[in-house]
Amino acid sequence: MTYIIYAAAALFEIAGCFAFWAWLRMGKPVWWLAPGMVSLALFAWLLTLIPSEAAGRTFAAYGGIYIVASLVWLWSVENRVPDRWDIGGALICLCGTAVILFAPRG
Repeated sequence: MTYIIYAAAALFEIAGCFAFWAWLRMGKPVWWLAPGMVSLALFAWLLTLIPSEAAGRTFAAYGGIYIVASLVWLWSVENRVPDRWDIGGALICLCGTAVILFAPRG
């Protein structure tokens, strides 16, 4: 369930940020900010559902998921194929996420 929550959080965060990007950089109307703000609020709420004793650890582990989701957005929404450096960097970040999520803690 953690992965589903992280994936949904990434979708809402990217969509919310993109709404601001579209308004400021692409000339979209200001009303784009309303769904963007709702999306960002949903993102923040979803991260509180992650079973963890520390918010910082939850956010740190989420970082790798966010990077991969951003590259999926790049490809699927912006029609730009990630290059080998994008993919390599994302794999490195996912390794870090795995260390954070699966480290034995006492």
